[in-house]
Amino acid sequence: MKSILKLSLPAIAVLLIMACNNKPSGQSNAAQQALSLPVIEVPTKTVTAYTTYPTNIEGMINSEVRAKVGGYITDVLVDEGQQVSKGQVLFRIETQSLTQDADAAKANVNAAQVEVDKLKPLVAKNIISSLQLATANAKLQQAKSSYNSIAANIGYGTIKSPVNGFVGSIKLRKGSLVSPSDQIPLTTVSEISNVYAYFSMNEKEYLDFLQQTAGESKTQKIKNFPKVTLVLANGAEYPEKGTIETINAQINPNTGTVSFRALFSNKNGMLNNGNSGTIKVPTVYKDAVVIPQESTFEQQEKTFVYKLSKDTTALAQSIEIKANTGNVYVVGSGIKNGEKIVAKGVNKVREGLKIKPQLINFDSIAQPIITEFK
Repeated sequence: MKSILKLSLPAIAVLLIMACNNKPSGQSNAAQQALSLPVIEVPTKTVTAYTTYPTNIEGMINSEVRAKVGGYITDVLVDEGQQVSKGQVLFRIETQSLTQDADAAKANVNAAQVEVDKLKPLVAKNIISSLQLATANAKLQQAKSSYNSIAANIGYGTIKSPVNGFVGSIKLRKGSLVSPSDQIPLTTVSEISNVYAYFSMNEKEYLDFLQQTAGESKTQKIKNFPKVTLVLANGAEYPEKGTIETINAQINPNTGTVSFRALFSNKNGMLNNGNSGTIKVPTVYKDAVVIPQESTFEQQEKTFVYKLSKDTTALAQSIEIKANTGNVYVVGSGIKNGEKIVAKGVNKVREGLKIKPQLINFDSIAQPIITEFK
């Protein structure tokens, strides 16, 4: 009985192998190769893509407040961030020594005036020459000029705001010695009801931007530039749109970039001189071929999709990407409107693999991009 059992085990194994080999090969390959995956038809849409650039915010007027005479600060009459009016007193500088000089200069003026008054009747009676009177008048004018100069310097000791705006940083306080030669200003007053946002494009981006904008001349193109968006340092979008007003006429030789200036309204006072952020410049692509980024893969620094042939075979197809927005690519070439591509699971696909397509709607995979479409 044991010998019969030993002989039957190899026989059973042989029978199992034969049974497997006799299974139809077409059914086995189809079961292994056919892969059920979501598929979309490539659409065309009008889409707005954004290119971002770092930006710095500056007030329309940034007036440095400096001392015109030397002396010690006796009074600081404003605080940082305070709103001030043109002509409002900001600082006072000690002018006691100048006041003493002014008194002496005033005395010289009075003495010169007395001399002139004394000589006038003598000249009228031809007792003395008119030349003496002219000399006395010259000395009087010189004395007045000296006095006026000292008086003006005394006036400079009261430092007033040159513009309406907001006071910036105040580095020096009461008791500090200042002079007209100081490199650091007492403060800066910024007019920020409107602000400028400065940003730069490289030469290629600049030329593309100009060529994509309607207009015969550069001036016309600037007028037709789209409104730009400011993203604040905390990631929030500033509620007001900006207008590009000017472009620097020269390319920076050190950076190879061209500087732009955009104007933003700041009636709510949210923006301050020195703020940083990001400018978003929109580009509208009309009737552009678009595909979800999820439907692509990269190989050797190129981007591919799996396009389906008529017999639903997956074929790797390289594509040129013009822009990306949200999670969607704007395609320049490589794929056409209406062609079918694998929508999800591209990492499971290999070249030449048979696909069992499950057609799905483009928007179901391209969300969230609603805000990017027009």
